[in-house]
Amino acid sequence: MNDTTKPRAPRAFPLSLERLGPVGKPAAAPAPPGATVLRPQRPLHQAVQDRARAAAPAGLGLDSEPVRQRMVQKLRAAGVRDEQVLAAMARVPRHLFVDTALATQAYEDTSLPIGLQQTISKPSVVARMLELLRGGRGEQPLPRILEIGTGCGYQAAVLALLGRQVISVERLKPLHEKARGLLRSMRVDNLRLVYGDGMLGHGPNAPYDGIVSAAGGDAIPQAWLDQLAVGGRLVAPVVRGSGQVIVLVERSESGFVRSEHEAVHFVPLKSGTT
Repeated sequence: MNDTTKPRAPRAFPLSLERLGPVGKPAAAPAPPGATVLRPQRPLHQAVQDRARAAAPAGLGLDSEPVRQRMVQKLRAAGVRDEQVLAAMARVPRHLFVDTALATQAYEDTSLPIGLQQTISKPSVVARMLELLRGGRGEQPLPRILEIGTGCGYQAAVLALLGRQVISVERLKPLHEKARGLLRSMRVDNLRLVYGDGMLGHGPNAPYDGIVSAAGGDAIPQAWLDQLAVGGRLVAPVVRGSGQVIVLVERSESGFVRSEHEAVHFVPLKSGTT
């Protein structure tokens, strides 16, 4: 168990990429001395748009901001109310994180395969889980977030707009490397990708103000609870009967409070690395 009573200084990220910056906030201050920062020659939004134009199949217009805005409008109509989550999802080009053959489906409310029997979650599920994670914080970003299951890196990119520091753990080396390549091109310096066993969390940077999992198990691992800060929120799919539900855990000085929410379907939570 990590000692959550002692303050921990933020650690410099070995994977240091030029930051997207929290939604509605200016870019972060320069990285600490010794950190390697890759500086874009163009403003970040222009660099991302240029890459989107190059990657999108000809004539489909997937690099267009209105395409993402239409997705966000559907999410809002479906009941998502956190404007910071919606704004972050409007900024991240989801089609860059899926195979080219599936790019035309990137902004539909559907999960898509990303290889190794893993998937990128439905936009509505991503939005709902991140809304629960933030817990009505308004424009205030979460100081430190842990993501379990980087996958292709899409949700990590969204989280980087919602938190000051994000740690994302992936147990499958090919996916870790894939996400690393995709996110490097977007130059996000408040995000660290870790290849490791997500069931163990990531003790060196604990405690976390938010923990979110992209895989569902029979129970929430004790390591995650131990690494959750007092006042923090943990959101994860958990097996219930023949399916899964989203479970929210809130930690207070007196203990943990759990609540169950929508039914979902995530890949199984597994231990170890491969």
